[in-house]
Amino acid sequence: MPVQSKWQYLPTEAINPVSLGIDKLTPADIIDLMANEDRKVISAVAREKDRIALGAEIISQALRKGGRIVFVGAGTSGRLGALESAEMPPTFGTAPRMVQAIMAGGKAALLEAREGAEDDYEQGARSVARLRPASRDVVIGVSASGMTAFVRGALSRARKAGAKIMFITCYPGTELHAYVDLIIAPAVGPELIAGSTRLKAGTATKMVLNMLTTASMVRIGKTYGNLMVDVRTGSEKLKDRACRILQVVTDLSYDDASAMLRRARWNVKVAIVMAKTGLPYAKALARLREADDLVRNAIGEDIEPRLRQLLARQQPHP
Repeated sequence: MPVQSKWQYLPTEAINPVSLGIDKLTPADIIDLMANEDRKVISAVAREKDRIALGAEIISQALRKGGRIVFVGAGTSGRLGALESAEMPPTFGTAPRMVQAIMAGGKAALLEAREGAEDDYEQGARSVARLRPASRDVVIGVSASGMTAFVRGALSRARKAGAKIMFITCYPGTELHAYVDLIIAPAVGPELIAGSTRLKAGTATKMVLNMLTTASMVRIGKTYGNLMVDVRTGSEKLKDRACRILQVVTDLSYDDASAMLRRARWNVKVAIVMAKTGLPYAKALARLREADDLVRNAIGEDIEPRLRQLLARQQPHP
């Protein structure tokens, strides 16, 4: 009788010839094996560079228009999307609604597996529908196998609403090429443990998500040079980071930087504009908005030479 499995020939389900005897190896040998396989991930992601760059541009354009980014996934893929969403507000000062995540099985599935939830196409569609996607939004499906019904249902519903659709998978042969706006498909090959996509597929997915969000956030002005100038300051560590960033940019003392940040309501970008221009808070905020929220444009100064000088001073003398 012929096999009726639709997963059998997926690369994420294949048997890896390099790990056939993994259960006979020492821990050190297993780690060597994993490290060698993980090197393949970097090459696989690098081959997708042009598509990842296009994805980052799609996202940045959507965000400039007030659109949202929504990650949709199940299992490891869903958790990675949720992690990316959760890390945007503290890192880049984004509003919680700007980058969101939908997980098959709901929030409880983040901590405890809900395996059957990934098979529910209609629930995926309903989950996205509750967010009322629009044409300026980008919905990003994440599925290592490319087969997850929950994700497909969500993307189908988002497509009907006119949202931009992206799909991240480790199955380059997916038939969704004609259905979505962009597919990013790093071909990482079979896992060391057959079907365990928390390994190379998970690492590749995390790398792609990091690249998409970081590049798009940089493009919309969330950094000045490589300084995290839109950082939230909800903890002592982050307030300290904000003070140090302002010191680097302005040469203020630590105490003066702290005082300036208090006057700027702990908005690092506004504090930089205030310190560089002498403008009061309201006018500095307006100037920043007129410059499309880009510190470089608001103060007319390139931070790179200053950062290079700082690094040169920190180099140990021979």
